[in-house]
Amino acid sequence: MTETNRAPVIAALAVAACFIAGGAPARADSLQVLHWWQSASERKAVDLIAARLAEQDNIGWRDGMVPSGSGAAAAIVLRSRMLAKDAPEVAQVNGIVIRDWARLELLQNLDAVAQAGKWDKVLLPAVAEAIQSDGHVYAAPVGIHRMNNLFYNRKLLARTGLAAPATWDDFERVAAKLQQLGVTPLVQSSEPWQVAGLFETLVLSEGAAFYRSLFQQRDAAAYSDARLASALNRLRSLKKWMGPAIAERTWDAGVRELAEGRAAMMVMGDWAKGELMARGLAVDDGFGCATVPGTERYHLYNIDTLSMLVARNAHRGNQEKLAALIVTPALQNDYNQIKGSIPVLRNAPVAKMDACARASWKLFTSGPEAQVPSLVHRMATDETVRDAIVAEVHRYFLDDHVSVADAQRRLGAIARTYTKN
Repeated sequence: MTETNRAPVIAALAVAACFIAGGAPARADSLQVLHWWQSASERKAVDLIAARLAEQDNIGWRDGMVPSGSGAAAAIVLRSRMLAKDAPEVAQVNGIVIRDWARLELLQNLDAVAQAGKWDKVLLPAVAEAIQSDGHVYAAPVGIHRMNNLFYNRKLLARTGLAAPATWDDFERVAAKLQQLGVTPLVQSSEPWQVAGLFETLVLSEGAAFYRSLFQQRDAAAYSDARLASALNRLRSLKKWMGPAIAERTWDAGVRELAEGRAAMMVMGDWAKGELMARGLAVDDGFGCATVPGTERYHLYNIDTLSMLVARNAHRGNQEKLAALIVTPALQNDYNQIKGSIPVLRNAPVAKMDACARASWKLFTSGPEAQVPSLVHRMATDETVRDAIVAEVHRYFLDDHVSVADAQRRLGAIARTYTKN
């Protein structure tokens, strides 16, 4: 582990120690919620849930935010607190991790809440499936994010006289023109999860079936495929458009560069849209949203969820009230407009969505062929494999001496080492 990679882990453990040693005794009329939503727009969305919980049910929200763009540090904190028998009542637990934690009997069964709220009828099918393990419900879904977005600064792009790129050839032309104008074409952090996030969209541009064979089916043969070499080569070639120094910075710092006109384009989940709007910009005035070239027919998704932990029986009723509140239409509409995501409900008010959200909604609801689960955000595979792939892609991105063939071999070894379950 490099010093760069070790730093966030050490910081997370320090935060965990503070939680464990200094946490106030839990009160029956409040819930502590561990999550990693920290940007301005994310805080606004969290505050909305907290306010509605207080107004509707007179339940307090004790905030347990752990700085962590992809949830890695928050996961360390959560595991540490579980081992110390000091678990929070609620935690952000996304994707396949829900299944893993449920099988360890660490999550509250929410079947009664789901039945009372008719979740089987009101939730989108892919969402309903994502929150279940062995036929039982273990999480309350908050919103659906799309990963394969290409956000762009409208004024900067207009200076090139070119449209938002629809193909990789278009992208190269636009990027070259922007660079000639003294603008960084593509803002990108060297933070591991952000590098891997870009990489998974490049794999998706090689085709959804190929993406699934790599990350869901973990077909070892797919790792020697020329399409993986193509994605790896493109990841490295895009570095020339990222400016002279690719620093490790938070995703919202990258959004700030885009908003302030210091960079023109950004590949990021649509929480970036929420942050752009929090900075006073609008979809039709200030920024635009396209898709990563070659991925326009696919919705690379993450579903944010909150799970109720088996902590203290006195909190069970309040945990269930929070779960029920999260799925109400009013909260779904208001929360997701702030966060940049789309609602988890079948009958979401499409007319109230901006153009980016409508495109996301229509594609996601078009059927399972369009829905592609994110590797980076734990939707496609388990945590161990996800972490190994992210680390290997990050190593390749940072070190230009690592060959494409070597990266393919090492990624293939990961697929062969960990048996799919």
